[in-house]
Amino acid sequence: MSWRRIFGASFLLPLGAMQSEHILAIVYVVASVTFIVGLKQLSHPRTARRGNLVAAVGMALAIVATMALHTSNGKPLGNILLIVLAMAIGTAIGWVAARRVPMTAMPQMVSLFNGMGGGCAAAIAMLEMVHATESASVLAPTASSMIVASAIIGSVSLSGSLVAFAKLQGIVERSLRFRGQNVANTLVLLIALGIGTAIVVMQRNDPLLFATMIATALLYGIAFVVPIGGADMPVVISFLNSCTGVAAAFGGLYYGNHVMLTGGIVVGAAGMLLTLLMARAMNRSVLNVLFSHFGETAAPSGTTAHRTMRSITPDDAAVLLRYARDVVIVPGYGLAVAQGQHALVKLASELERNGVRVRYAIHPVAGRMPGHMNVLLAEANVPYEQLVEMDDINPDMPNVDVVLVVGANDVVNPAARTDPSSPLWGMPIIDADRARNVIVIKRSMNPGYAGVDNELFYMPNTSMLFGDAKAMMEAVLERVKQL
Repeated sequence: MSWRRIFGASFLLPLGAMQSEHILAIVYVVASVTFIVGLKQLSHPRTARRGNLVAAVGMALAIVATMALHTSNGKPLGNILLIVLAMAIGTAIGWVAARRVPMTAMPQMVSLFNGMGGGCAAAIAMLEMVHATESASVLAPTASSMIVASAIIGSVSLSGSLVAFAKLQGIVERSLRFRGQNVANTLVLLIALGIGTAIVVMQRNDPLLFATMIATALLYGIAFVVPIGGADMPVVISFLNSCTGVAAAFGGLYYGNHVMLTGGIVVGAAGMLLTLLMARAMNRSVLNVLFSHFGETAAPSGTTAHRTMRSITPDDAAVLLRYARDVVIVPGYGLAVAQGQHALVKLASELERNGVRVRYAIHPVAGRMPGHMNVLLAEANVPYEQLVEMDDINPDMPNVDVVLVVGANDVVNPAARTDPSSPLWGMPIIDADRARNVIVIKRSMNPGYAGVDNELFYMPNTSMLFGDAKAMMEAVLERVKQL
């Protein structure tokens, strides 16, 4: 068998003699490889920035090649100026938003951008249905099923992500719940799927029917996310991100576009894997996370008044930290709210200058999005070697002199290990309570998203330092410098 038959004749021709579609196919393959390489590099903080850049370059290459080489019925792509203008506007909005967003609002931005991806997939599906109707052509069942799937999944991702954004931003402060809610939500989803099935089976390009399907899917996305509490938002964001990838993959299948298909599959698979890993980190199934309505902030329980805790001053905390040999810092969302990551790193650096070993214990679901604490600490230039995963730090906790808990709550609550009646029961936690001393920086005694008191706060080896995290760490830093 000849090399020409194995690889195809076009690959043996000089580049200048290749047809444009062959060159475009090669570019798509290169772009697809950059997506995979970029995703691989995103798995490590040291290479994450480079991985993001590699994937962005691949996407830019695919876009430029499409505008320059794509043809339809022998005609080149039209409306280039409008496409470039739209891209310029979108790029400007995204650039400014990404540069200005504070770290506390990063989860909201991720959720919003993810929703835009799902909305794009749904919009493309709607346009294809409109084009088929205008041309009086009947879509084959395979093609229409891809359009319907992309439209439904993209719509759910859009509306669900917008609700997640509203919850994280504080626009929607409470979760709406009622008896039989899961059944009602399932019925809404089944209606959307039923309409989509009718479109495929009847082979009818009915814009009104298609719009009804889109509206029903949007409604389901809202109903799906509204009852879920803030503690589970990282899992929800990851799941909806996976949905956006799947919607894009169906679009790639419809168009026969390899780069769109590859990108969608990579995003969908990575998002679902991350969803499963985070659910496992909470010792819960994905179904339990998405449908159990866990994670709503509740009022403090009445037991607080009958228990005692020990409050200390920044001077006391400085003495404990300065003369410790091994300090472990447990960051949480409160650190991001206070924007205290830089003050924390300055305190840690001062301790290290005095011979103290400092490490950061990272819980998989701390914060409001996957990897929130990693991103927060990376922004403050914390060396990656000092970030220790929960499973690796826990065996060493009995040997730690001081654990400094900054803005974390449920992820260090011993009730997850000791109280079978607690909503946190079975959830893996950072075993801060097993250290010799614990300092908790917190504004008040309010519970975390699980709505239960934290047993750690009342333990004899725990001291509470009340106040704004940034202000308290700055005060402790000044005292440490004076010792």
